[in-house]
Amino acid sequence: MAKDKIKIIDLFAGIGGIRLGFEKASKNNIECVFTSEWNKFSVATYTANFNDLVVHGDITQIPEKHIPEHDILLAGFPCQPFSQAGLKKGFSDTRGTLFFDIERILKEKKPQAFLLENVKQLKGHDKGNTLTTIIQHLKDIGYENVQYEVLKARDFGLPQNRERIYIVGFLDKNIQFEFPDPTHEKVRVGDILEKKVDEKYTISDKLWEGHQRRKINNKKNGKGFGFGLFNEDSDYTNTISARYYKDGSEILIEQHGKNPRKITPREAARLQGFPDDFIIPVSDNQAYQQFGNSVAVNVIEKIAEQMLKHIKVGFQKTTFSKSTVRNRSKIFSTAGIWEDYDIDGRKLRDAAWKRGGH
Repeated sequence: MAKDKIKIIDLFAGIGGIRLGFEKASKNNIECVFTSEWNKFSVATYTANFNDLVVHGDITQIPEKHIPEHDILLAGFPCQPFSQAGLKKGFSDTRGTLFFDIERILKEKKPQAFLLENVKQLKGHDKGNTLTTIIQHLKDIGYENVQYEVLKARDFGLPQNRERIYIVGFLDKNIQFEFPDPTHEKVRVGDILEKKVDEKYTISDKLWEGHQRRKINNKKNGKGFGFGLFNEDSDYTNTISARYYKDGSEILIEQHGKNPRKITPREAARLQGFPDDFIIPVSDNQAYQQFGNSVAVNVIEKIAEQMLKHIKVGFQKTTFSKSTVRNRSKIFSTAGIWEDYDIDGRKLRDAAWKRGGH
């Protein structure tokens, strides 16, 4: 029954990669009670694969009070700098960034936990100030138990050199969360390649010549490495990005006797850990952007397994009035359990007070 399921909300949902990882880890014991995504093509893919009746649009326009109660907040959000206007007061202002929308929802709804995903570069963004601001703001709203880790897709059974930062937080500061250990499954690029591929994915002579010319020039000028060429025996590919649809330069597959080819949308899906029954209802260009913007599902699944160990199904958040909070014995006699709150009803600690003492 739905009431026994873990409730999640899926923000900046894209095509649902983070949600999919949690569904797999929980063996479908997940109920998504709210989804937000503004891109109409991503919404088309999301709704083709999940049974949601409504995908809400721009999260910045949705009041936090309208968000349903939930156990876990999930969000893969854009990396943006924060205003330094508040530095004299000892903090940076998050207003005007999309992280602010995560912050205001966490502050209002106080779910048991959250998972945030971002590019690896977040660690060094704005000389580390961006990540420091994020962590501090999360702690300030009650999530003192927060940690982050950079994990590689190729360490979790996907042949892709994709590194992302994952930020996990719990309202209960006594929870001892540990990020998953790498699975080190032996995989190769050939594992995600289709047997029969349409000729349209083979790049033209003009494009291939351009790729080779740019690679030579870039090497001379020290501007990077140009295109990436792989075959079925390669251990892993470069990271697939949202720009892959433009020329496919970061991941090209060798072909005997002809120009290399781009990977297909289905191969892009596999590279990110999406199953073959995942429906791709959009054009190739849109599909490349969607999978390039998505997450490594295998990594999410393993993080979710670790998080779900600490989630209480049917967890009831209690809000007390100021007058009620002043009387501990009254709260205890009606609830049978005491958890420490301050005068505004904000949770201070999660250790239960037992009858007759604490």
